[in-house]
Amino acid sequence: MARIVMKFGGTSVADLDRIRNVANRVKREVEAGHEVAVVVSAMSGVTNQLVKWCTDLSPLHDAREYDTVVATGEQVTTGLLAIALQTIGVDARSWQGWQVPIRTDAAHGKARIESIDGTLLIERMGQGQVPIIAGFQGVEPGRNRIATLGRGGSDLSAVAIAAAVRADRCDIYTDVDGIYTTDPRIVPRARKLAAVAYEEMLELASVGAKVLQTRSVELAMKQKVRVQVLSSFEDKPGSLVVDEDEIVEQPLVTGVAYSRDEAKVTLRRVPDKPGIAATVFGPLADANVNVDMIVQNLGSDGTTDMTFTVGKTDLPRAKEVLEKARAEIGWEAILADPEVTKISIVGIGMRSHAGVAAMMFKTLAEKGINIQVISTSEIKTSVLVGVEYTELAVRALHTAYGLDGPG
Repeated sequence: MARIVMKFGGTSVADLDRIRNVANRVKREVEAGHEVAVVVSAMSGVTNQLVKWCTDLSPLHDAREYDTVVATGEQVTTGLLAIALQTIGVDARSWQGWQVPIRTDAAHGKARIESIDGTLLIERMGQGQVPIIAGFQGVEPGRNRIATLGRGGSDLSAVAIAAAVRADRCDIYTDVDGIYTTDPRIVPRARKLAAVAYEEMLELASVGAKVLQTRSVELAMKQKVRVQVLSSFEDKPGSLVVDEDEIVEQPLVTGVAYSRDEAKVTLRRVPDKPGIAATVFGPLADANVNVDMIVQNLGSDGTTDMTFTVGKTDLPRAKEVLEKARAEIGWEAILADPEVTKISIVGIGMRSHAGVAAMMFKTLAEKGINIQVISTSEIKTSVLVGVEYTELAVRALHTAYGLDGPG
């Protein structure tokens, strides 16, 4: 007997037939003798609609009220799945984030989990009941208000709950049957990976792979939670996310990821003086705007151009923060370009091989693709290119690094 946390994303619970399908999958695990907890997302498209209502009313809405609105999607799904399970003879009960409780910090819309008390969940599972828990949400104890964890936050909820109840495994059910070398919709010859190291998955998730949310992988690595990604609709083996030591072969490049969710910001003619970077990025951090790639170009007249990327959804807030800080920073102009894509190659094998990044630059040059910004880490190289080159760049790099499977 094992203790398993099963997480189902929006497409897995998109309508009542799919919710019934999820209920049958849960029942199968219960009948196998396992203790099961389930984490669910909102039904497909619901969160987007809720977000749109908020932004249509006010692009710079109150984050606490935003959380009140968008957290309702998961609440609906928990109740529906509990009803579906009860209908087929499985003892189930819905749980909202505050009932567990899942305690968060006060960064509404992007809250971080601070603690989870798994005692009640363990007790109910021991009694044979299946808790159906709302993903993406918790409670901010200071004001006793609902706080959401950011897009994809249900993955984070599932991994955190798996750690809190000391689960043997966290199964993430989605509309794909595992983790691929790249997006199969762009590269039909992409291959499914049997296993991926935590560190590789963390990099892939952080640079655009949509299979798992970045913070969920970060937590899984920290808490040593074994994660399996598999299909809600097919009975196929999935992909495991595990320790690097469990990976038998470590390829040079494991995968190619892309993100169209980036926007490029350039501050023109900023005074080139000590502390200027802190003056620019400090207010952005205070406003919970995440900055990713950064490039500084020095001028000959004592000024510098600063280019960096933020999430597309953060662009209006970033511009507002920088406008307010104009007198302190001293920039001459702000240029914003949301029509960019970040393309990344990731692989543990990059640690011990030279020339991996050079091959990336050469491949893109041969395709006539201009690189706007470059950033690197030990096992990742990312470039920013025009959004119109996304598919061409991904296909070319996938082939260049020998990732193509059988045609």
